[in-house]
Amino acid sequence: MRILKTLTLRGPNYWSIRRKKLIVMRLDLEEIAEIPSNEISGFYEALSETLPSLIEHHCSPGCRGGFLSRVREGTLMGHIVEHVALELQELAGMPVGFGRTRATGDRGVYNVVFEYIYEQAGRYAGRAAVRLCQSILDTGRYSPKELEQDLADLKDLCASSALGPSTETIVKEAESRGIPWSLLSARSMIQLGYGLHQRRLQATLSNQSGILAVELACDKEGTKNILADAGVPVPRGTVIRYLDDLEDAIEDVGGYPIVIKPLDGNHGRGITIDIKTWADAEHAYDLASEASKTRSVIVERYYKGSDHRVLVINGKLVAVSERVPAHVVGDGHSTIETLIEETNRDPNRGDGHDNVLTRIVIDQTALKVLDRQGLSLDTVLQDGEIAYLRATANLSTGGIAVDRTDDIHPYNVWLFERVAKIIGLDIAGIDVVTEDITQPLPDTDGVIVEVNAAPGFRMHVAPSRGLPRNVAAPVLDMLYPDGAPNRIPIIALTGTNGKTTTTRLTAHIYRQTGKVVGYTSTDGVYIGDYLAQKGDNTGPQSAAMILQDPTVEVAVLESARGGILRAGLAFDRCDVGVVLNVAADHLGLGDINTIEQMAQVKGVIAETVSPDGYAVLNADDPLVAAMAEKVRGKVTYFSMQSDNPVVLEHIRRGGLAAVYDNGYLTLLEGEWKLQVEHVKHAPVTMGGMAPFMIANALAACLAAFAQGVDIEHIRQGLRTFKPSAAQTPGRMNLFDLGTHHALVDYAHNPAGYEAVGAFVKNWPGERIGVVGGPGDRRDEDLILLGRIAAAVFDRIIVKEDDDKRGRHAGEVADLIRQGIQEENPNCQYETILDEQRALNVALDEAPQEALVVIFPESVTRAIAMIEQRLPSQTNPGLNGTATVSSEAPVNSPSIAS
Repeated sequence: MRILKTLTLRGPNYWSIRRKKLIVMRLDLEEIAEIPSNEISGFYEALSETLPSLIEHHCSPGCRGGFLSRVREGTLMGHIVEHVALELQELAGMPVGFGRTRATGDRGVYNVVFEYIYEQAGRYAGRAAVRLCQSILDTGRYSPKELEQDLADLKDLCASSALGPSTETIVKEAESRGIPWSLLSARSMIQLGYGLHQRRLQATLSNQSGILAVELACDKEGTKNILADAGVPVPRGTVIRYLDDLEDAIEDVGGYPIVIKPLDGNHGRGITIDIKTWADAEHAYDLASEASKTRSVIVERYYKGSDHRVLVINGKLVAVSERVPAHVVGDGHSTIETLIEETNRDPNRGDGHDNVLTRIVIDQTALKVLDRQGLSLDTVLQDGEIAYLRATANLSTGGIAVDRTDDIHPYNVWLFERVAKIIGLDIAGIDVVTEDITQPLPDTDGVIVEVNAAPGFRMHVAPSRGLPRNVAAPVLDMLYPDGAPNRIPIIALTGTNGKTTTTRLTAHIYRQTGKVVGYTSTDGVYIGDYLAQKGDNTGPQSAAMILQDPTVEVAVLESARGGILRAGLAFDRCDVGVVLNVAADHLGLGDINTIEQMAQVKGVIAETVSPDGYAVLNADDPLVAAMAEKVRGKVTYFSMQSDNPVVLEHIRRGGLAAVYDNGYLTLLEGEWKLQVEHVKHAPVTMGGMAPFMIANALAACLAAFAQGVDIEHIRQGLRTFKPSAAQTPGRMNLFDLGTHHALVDYAHNPAGYEAVGAFVKNWPGERIGVVGGPGDRRDEDLILLGRIAAAVFDRIIVKEDDDKRGRHAGEVADLIRQGIQEENPNCQYETILDEQRALNVALDEAPQEALVVIFPESVTRAIAMIEQRLPSQTNPGLNGTATVSSEAPVNSPSIAS
């Protein structure tokens, strides 16, 4: 077997709308392509022995053991690889369950699709699954050591990819509220929401966390001074920077016992408590100095009592946890070392922050703490006797947490909330030492030891004992108070032809509302009035750029076939999903071989419409109209025919639609009818001579109206949108060259040729076409381009793209010529393979009143060549505009005004 290609999908996609995280592995089964598993000697037995847990896979039989029964009875290897990839992730602690395997158009090649939690782990699981199955095929077994290594590697990838426990808590709460989130590319930051309504988090620091408050909290001595000035009980202490000052510092705080800790430390690093001797003090100083970035050390009086962490969010106390240092409890016969090993076998303990609790580490610090208690690793504790392994109570060093939220005294609630406000933190972790949290702090000689920015949530969400607290909820209540919006309107558009023009027109209409519109297209990414990034930007990465921009109020996203297949969508749902049409383009690419499969790709946009959103579907295209069955939200239709039966039935039921009726772009809803604008006043329709542009305008009007855009804003948008070579290059750019005209359009498929042809046929003079097609299209598609050209043009020049896309020179031209001859043997045509020379010949030889139409590979180059020929009195900035005099003849009854 051989893996040909692996794709990582991250959003709604061709394979599943609901399951966004999928690996798509294109797998060549090679010599076992036609051999089912039951014909491979010993395969079932070896697979069952290697992964006995596969018994839990139900598969199509729908019962325990269902998948293994399929293996025993006979199934192909791609299906088996799918299940093995899922099971390897399960065994490594990543619960997944969705998968499917489908044949491609190539013999023996399958798309193996399976779910993942973390990208790198998912891709690894796919490779490991192929390796495991191939080993069983070749040797009859898979080494247990290899499997052990695979699982270890997967666990490492899981641990390195996972969000921190606090971040994960907030993300899960956001998901439960339907708030979208994404991982940003720097400093492990998380973005909640989209566009203007986004918020950012780094662990438990939010975009509302003030830098002054965070810096103050990191300055332990400064925090203590501010609190002391406010009458808050804090430890007596001082800061030193040299060991020579330690003795005086101890005397200043009142002598032993003392605490020594770094001035700017965290997570309990470098802290030593209950120090009672000079030798211990010297050693503690060295630890603290090493852990401090500034080499500054705090010496404080040691206060007896339990360590508590108080969590205050947005000025309100939400949780209290008593923290107990790492320890073991004797059973009367086990050594401390054995007790540590038993404690670490608790499935709730892991390394670092990857589990509810952290494993206890035996290191020099632990040995010293034991020694101070007169104990060692070989000591056998009495039943119930406690041996501490750490002096500090941090969970990150193996401590445990006991929820005490319901026990805290009201005075303490008031005090701790006041402390958070004094320091100025929106999310504060306050460390308190007191012998009794149920009593007012002054009554127990308790003190506030520290105030921490970015406090951990793990101890509150999953305490070792007591009630778990949903501390993420108040964070989100703070970031999005009183139902504040977290999303911006998303209008997603797709189709075979017309996407870019419709995207631009839709964005232009929305701009009339005064909002900042961000949109993506084949020309680039635009935000407001400016081009943010040039290039073909119709995939999820470009869409994410819009959704992550904090200035954008409305997103209009052109979504092409390639991006949907390669990575899925960048958003979980859209407010308006527009599907313009589905035609036979790009077939044979990306394992999409039929127009029905292409409709399923485009249909992802319609299926992603939110329940309260609108799908805008072309009623004149049966494949698009049929998408209504899978739409979760409301359905609207647009049509060039006012008597389209789909539309008539839809409005009879009270639905919303847009039609072309007596020269007007018209909205219909039940008995209600509104003429939005006459096509003569909408430059994008070229005076009504371009039917496909009228259809695009209908879709844009409907997308805006359904989302609540005022009708006057829609009218203004239609009247002022003037597609030109500068605004919409390659989209019906018409140039007046004085004696004749030239038209540039990027149509490169049969449907596009036919759409342009509907306009060209209305031209009163000679029609000259410079035609070609991409080399990666099917032979039949290129032949059809020739047939359409022969039906539209009086004279044809056949050219080829510079990029042959795998074809030999002249091969594409031969197929187009074949189509021309089949359609019209008497058609006047010639072949000039070089695109630039072909265009120059056509323009040089064009007679008076002629129209030269070029379907270029390079739109920019073609437009530049034409602009060099503009009459000297013509302003290039005003040319290339897709407008035609309203006196131009209209021959097509479907567009007659």
